[in-house]
Amino acid sequence: MSLFWRIFALNAVVLGSATALLLWAPVTVSVPVVLTEAVILVAGLAVMLVANAALLRIGLAPLDRLSRLMTTVDLLRPGQRLPEGRRGETAELIRTFNAMLGRLEHERMTSSARILLAQEAERRRIAQELHDEVGQSMTAVLLSLKRAADQADQPLRSDLQQAQEITRGTLDEVRRLVRRLRPGVLEDLGLVSALTSLTTEFTAHAGLRVRRKFDTDLPTLDAETELVLYRVAQEALTNAARHAEAEEVEVSLRHTGAAVVLSVADDGRGTEITREGAGIRGMRERALLIGATLDVTSQRRAGTQVRLTVPLLRKQP
Repeated sequence: MSLFWRIFALNAVVLGSATALLLWAPVTVSVPVVLTEAVILVAGLAVMLVANAALLRIGLAPLDRLSRLMTTVDLLRPGQRLPEGRRGETAELIRTFNAMLGRLEHERMTSSARILLAQEAERRRIAQELHDEVGQSMTAVLLSLKRAADQADQPLRSDLQQAQEITRGTLDEVRRLVRRLRPGVLEDLGLVSALTSLTTEFTAHAGLRVRRKFDTDLPTLDAETELVLYRVAQEALTNAARHAEAEEVEVSLRHTGAAVVLSVADDGRGTEITREGAGIRGMRERALLIGATLDVTSQRRAGTQVRLTVPLLRKQP
């Protein structure tokens, strides 16, 4: 039944019931109207309005559900759908909306994949430039300073040695940026070694106490999945160090049945704000690339946990 005929039928039921009551009820209307008759008519009108409103509410309930879903849908949380029902204009509208959501989710995943792949390519390019150009130039400067310091007298030698230490520290920082931009250890030694190196780096430079719990029976994952797991862990550790005021973080990687689960939990201040920043939304976009599920739970003074669940139904090498 179409929406027009549904509403027409509901109104016909109410008006038909009112007509039947007027035909068979022992009620008359005098001229002028008596107070008791006016009270009865007003009460009858009120009953008809309430009944009509209730029936319309029931009849238009699918549209209300569709409207609520349209205001809350998030393409970074795929799979939100409405039950379609059997037939009618409302069911067809819901089916069309669900199909549109499917197309938008696919297009969002495809565009996000292109953007993230371009970002990774740009990261590799910048890391290569830093390593080949800036790193080598600073190494040459460091060697020149060393030769000059060996030949100089005091107090110039002390100044040159101080410049050496500053240059060496800057070179170490450049190398650290290169490792963060292009995790070569991930390509060479695998995910566990890369995560171990990443957590060690955060312990040394951010002052976080990091506890690691990595299963020994992890399955073989493809390069794209390993990169997503690494980047999500990197972003979660960065958030813990910069924003959570955390002192300790636990990073775990477990193999649970048909999934691999990465968890990063800190003991920071947490937050109950539902609005997500660019970092978390970036993690959700990465999770979509491999069909994973990202859950972020955060409570004030109870810390934050980032949990990435990667199903193993995808074909692995």
